Amino acid sequence: MNRRIYILFILLLVGVAQQAGAQEDKRDVRRGNRDFRKENWRQAEIDYRKALVKDSLSMAANYNLASTLFREGDVEQAGKVMETVKDVAAASPAAADYYYNLGDVAIAKEDWQGAVDAFAESLLRNPGDLDAKENYIYAKKKLQDQQNQQNQNQDQNQDQQDQNQDQQNDQDQNQQDQNQDKNDDQQDKNNDQNQNQQD
Repeated sequence: MNRRIYILFILLLVGVAQQAGAQEDKRDVRRGNRDFRKENWRQAEIDYRKALVKDSLSMAANYNLASTLFREGDVEQAGKVMETVKDVAAASPAAADYYYNLGDVAIAKEDWQGAVDAFAESLLRNPGDLDAKENYIYAKKKLQDQQNQQNQNQDQNQDQQDQNQDQQNDQDQNQQDQNQDKNDDQQDKNNDQNQNQQD
């Protein structure tokens, strides 16, 4: 009987310790959220990183850290942090916000295809989000502009290649004509000499 009580006490103690650890990371996330609302980005980043030390898989801490890094202008790092939670975020209730922020990161990187895809995912999860609709339209327009520019560049490159090929063909033809003229002149000269020798 004492053994059962002892085991039960140990299990209860482990459960309380785990709960206290979970509360600690939530406390850091809440502190970070307060700093974020005050636009104290640097302190919010520190708070979110503290929370991640305690629970590296915390969706809230990772997501909020990425948002903070984006606000600080560190788009590359924000994208990396967003990438770490992509599997968890897609299934979470905050998936629409996750994809919206992912689209913002893609716009900052001028990755128009990535932005279009991210905002489309955001709109699938929250069709009433007008900001996501506007950003989707903007990213789609930029993607079309980029594709048109690439097509124009390809056309210009093709035209330049065609011109270069035409010039090369003209030069080759001129060289052949010159060689033919020389051969004809040489043959005429040889015929004249042969004629003179016969005379």
